[in-house]
Amino acid sequence: MPRTKGDHEARRRDVSAAVWQVMATRGFAGLTLRAVAAQLGATTGLLTHYFPTKRALVAYALDLLEERTLARPRRTSGTGLSSVRDALLDILPLTPEATDSNRIWVSSWDAALSDPELSADYARKYAGSRDRLRERVLAAQELGELPPGDPAQIASAAQAFVLGLVVQALFDPAAYPRDHQVELLDAYLSRLGGSAGRA
Repeated sequence: MPRTKGDHEARRRDVSAAVWQVMATRGFAGLTLRAVAAQLGATTGLLTHYFPTKRALVAYALDLLEERTLARPRRTSGTGLSSVRDALLDILPLTPEATDSNRIWVSSWDAALSDPELSADYARKYAGSRDRLRERVLAAQELGELPPGDPAQIASAAQAFVLGLVVQALFDPAAYPRDHQVELLDAYLSRLGGSAGRA
């Protein structure tokens, strides 16, 4: 009996879940066809139907990670500076799911840096994030909650700050628990010229 499109999509969802589980437990370096096949309870031969090469698996894993990151529920506590704060809080590893996502992102940087095409794709992703943040910064400036200045530069500095905080929190979670991450972010936002509320 021929396989239907529904069967193919269901199997692809199963493969996606297995790829995600491998990345969450082993990091990006542990992402291999063999590991995914073992997680799926299948053969590597079956997986080559979906991923003929390791690079195809890596590219798919990065797309899956972006998809899951964008699909996560987002904070929406207001406009202006509150909206900037929400966007930055959404990046931080404040929940187990956000911690897993950030661990995978950070562990994937090595693969991306060693592949020009993946590196360009990462640059595009981070630029898109900065553009979205710039729009929020501009709205906060228009409300008088942030001082005048180049909103693109402010967004770039804020992204750099929060990504640095992500890395520190991942490597030393005892020194950077949830509340301390939020305190540091609020202090940063306060120095930008606005007031930030509590998480």
